[in-house]
Amino acid sequence: MTKKNTLKIKKIGVLTSGGDSPGMNAAIRSVVRSASYYGIECCGIRLGYEGLINGNVVEMGPRSVKNLINRGGTELKSARSAEFRTVEGRQKAAETVKKYGIDALVVIGGDGSFTGGMIFQQEQGVPFIGIPGTIDNDIFGTDYTLGYDTALNTAVEAIDKIRDTATSHNRVFFVEVMGRDAGFIALNSGIATGALDILIPEVRDNIEDLFATFENAQKNGKSSSIVVVAEGEKLGGVYDLAKFTKMKYPEFDVRVTVLGHIQRGGTPTVADRVLASRLGLAAVEGLMEGKSNVMAGIQSNKVVFTPIEEAIKKQNEIDKDLIKLADILAI
Repeated sequence: MTKKNTLKIKKIGVLTSGGDSPGMNAAIRSVVRSASYYGIECCGIRLGYEGLINGNVVEMGPRSVKNLINRGGTELKSARSAEFRTVEGRQKAAETVKKYGIDALVVIGGDGSFTGGMIFQQEQGVPFIGIPGTIDNDIFGTDYTLGYDTALNTAVEAIDKIRDTATSHNRVFFVEVMGRDAGFIALNSGIATGALDILIPEVRDNIEDLFATFENAQKNGKSSSIVVVAEGEKLGGVYDLAKFTKMKYPEFDVRVTVLGHIQRGGTPTVADRVLASRLGLAAVEGLMEGKSNVMAGIQSNKVVFTPIEEAIKKQNEIDKDLIKLADILAI
C-alpha cells in the first residue's frame, strides 16, 4: 500500500550529528533513496547543526549516495555546535531551512542531537524524526542503535587477538572498551570472548570482588585472564585497576589495552546496514504521515516510533540475565 504524504512534504533535509557510528552512511543512503521513491526532494546538511547554521547544504539524489552503504563514518561529516544551543544560532538555522525550502529534517545521532532537534522543532515548527546513531546502544525506544553491532564485533575481534598473546605469556590483560555511561559493549564482548571478569557502570563493583575473582581463577587452574572494562566503570579507570592488581599480586604479568576509537570506525556489519536502511525508510514515511518529534527504532524486529522526550530521558537497561550468564561462564 502506497503511503500518503499527509503533510505534503516536498523536501527533506538529512544530517548527522554528534559522534560518528558505522551505519550512518547507510542511513543517509536510505533516507535519500526513500525520499526519491516517493517523489520528495532531499538535501544533505554537512557538519550537522553547524552546517545548518552556515548554510552548508548539498542537493542529493539516488546516484549521489552510490557506494555508500558499505562505508563507515559519515559522508555528511559531523560536528558539535555550541552556536546551535543558542536562540540566535537556531534562528540562523531556521533561515537556512527557509532559504532551501526544507519542509522537514531527519537527524541521525544520539540524545544530544535529538535534544537539539526537539528544541528546534518547538521554536521554529520544523518537523523532524530522529534515527539513533551511537555505538553505545543506550538510547531508549530501540533494541539496537546504528553502529552498536559493528563496534561490538570490532571489540570481539580485538579481544580474541589479545587472548592469543595473554595465553602465550600467562598474562593478565585489562581491556578497556567504549561505554562512558553504558556497559552494553563491555558485557556482550566479555561474554563472547570468555572474559574472566566484566566491569560496567551499571554494576557497583569493588576491588575486593575483582581480587576474589583472580584467586578463584588461580584455584581453577587458569593461567591467563582477560578483564573487560567499560570506560565509564566506577572503580577508577583501567590503569588504576592494573596498578592495584599488580600491587596485590606482584607475580602477575599485568598489561593494559585501550581499544578506543577503533570501535567507531570500519565497515558496518550486515546487521547495521539493514537496521540503517529500515530506519531511513521509516523516517521518511513517518514524516509523510505527519509524525514529528519522534525517533524511529526497532523493537522485537518491528519499526516503532518513540517520542523524543522519552528517548532522551530514559535509557536502555542492561539485561540482568546476561550479567548472571557472565558470572556463570567465567568459572
